[in-house]
Amino acid sequence: MDAFIPLLTIFLLAVFVGFEIITKVPPLLHTPLMSGSNAISGITIIGAMIAATTPNTLTTALGFCALVLAATNVVGGFLVTHRMLAMFKKKD
Repeated sequence: MDAFIPLLTIFLLAVFVGFEIITKVPPLLHTPLMSGSNAISGITIIGAMIAATTPNTLTTALGFCALVLAATNVVGGFLVTHRMLAMFKKKD
């Protein structure tokens, strides 16, 4: 319980900094940043698969939830990136 307040403080600071960084990104950079976030979600999938294979039930459940959310993020990110890149193709 002693570590809860420092961890909560770090989490809230990370949320604030992340929000400030994301809102300052110009629209031109959204597609390259989405590709980068897909790569990060791929790493999250690997970590979630490792967490899901532990003998602890809580860790397995959290790992499975992380796996589902990260996979959804990767698929959605690739679909949006594909759709955005299709806008730049020449029309016949």
